[in-house]
Amino acid sequence: MKIPALLLALLAGVGVTAPAAAAAPRDCGAPPGLRHALDQLTGRHRLAGAAVEVADPECGRWTYAAGQADLRTGRPMSAQDRLRIGSITKTFTAAAVLQLADRGRLSLDESVDHYLPGLVRDNGYDGRRITVRQLLQHTSGLPDHSDSLAGADIDWLRHHRFTPRELVKRALELPPPKGPWHYSTTNYILAGLVIEKVTGHSAETEISRRITKPLKLRDTYWPGNSEHIRGRHSRSYFTTERDGTTERVDGTEWNTSAGGVGGALISTPRDVNKFFAALLNGRLLSGPRLAEMRSTVPGDPDRLGPDGRYGLGLITSPLSCGGQWTGHTGSVRGGHNNLAAVAPDGRQVTLAINESPTTDASTTALIAAVDTALCANRASAPGISARVPRTPPEAGWRRTAGHPEAAPAPAGMPRRSRP
Repeated sequence: MKIPALLLALLAGVGVTAPAAAAAPRDCGAPPGLRHALDQLTGRHRLAGAAVEVADPECGRWTYAAGQADLRTGRPMSAQDRLRIGSITKTFTAAAVLQLADRGRLSLDESVDHYLPGLVRDNGYDGRRITVRQLLQHTSGLPDHSDSLAGADIDWLRHHRFTPRELVKRALELPPPKGPWHYSTTNYILAGLVIEKVTGHSAETEISRRITKPLKLRDTYWPGNSEHIRGRHSRSYFTTERDGTTERVDGTEWNTSAGGVGGALISTPRDVNKFFAALLNGRLLSGPRLAEMRSTVPGDPDRLGPDGRYGLGLITSPLSCGGQWTGHTGSVRGGHNNLAAVAPDGRQVTLAINESPTTDASTTALIAAVDTALCANRASAPGISARVPRTPPEAGWRRTAGHPEAAPAPAGMPRRSRP
């Protein structure tokens, strides 16, 4: 079964495309329309559960959840639940690679073969002609090992323990992709091996030491080969066909080593928002290096949408109210799907659902919910009307403490993504 990708943007951007609207007063009510958008996801589109955290540099944080975290017990969905964040992991990995480049430990323009001699030399692929920068930007010309697993038996896939080199080998057996940009988790598996080569530690250890621990992301961790999620978490669900019958399957217990440092992290909406705020505010990288990260190229319209662009682990996509969001999407075969995005004025949203969408309508509704969160109560760019009018705060929103970390950065999204 073809599982629709999560949303219409991932991210990357070189600057705010809409003029700053600092003169306009910020309406600090909960983003109007967003509660209804989440209720639609779990009602009209029949997804199990949806949760969101919105963080605003002037107004603080809000959380809202709809539907169920556990269909068996009926436990409500919560924005505090842990979940698998899929390809949002790639932004963490890219940040660690760029930090090492900042410190002179590696060069983005050095070849992959320089760090991993002979590993990428098969079936016409040659690591001597691929740079580390191209890995992070998905312009390496390498296929995605995930494609070799698309038809795999689900029960085998969810329990199999993959190694990074096994995943690279799988990718090199595939035919080359078409076009100059091709989204490939294999690129990030190789980036992780480069981190290991230059530091002497596993990529997971380095990313934890450089990113998650300094930022005190206490709900973010690597599961390794464990199939379980520690602590309070939402279950996850996906739809499949067995014996000609379509059924909803619980995919919570899953070995995500097939994603590795390109898709295996477990986190929460709060931690993801804190990470993007720190990253885009320059707390993790130097100014020039962050600018490199945000320098984008056109992506595949089928995956990122017609105006989606990709940087070094970042996606950008236009907003209805002007400018673009910067962030990333993430999904896993077991059912968890996420989108993290930052608007030009620093407002952030991380939206999570615990069931893979199976229709274009539900995917479109996810994208629209993110746009609503980022555009509500915002002054629009000249000539562009904001789609969401100002209205009083909605009941059901939980407002939390002020949000000093929120990042003043642009944002963007992709249409179709994989783990």
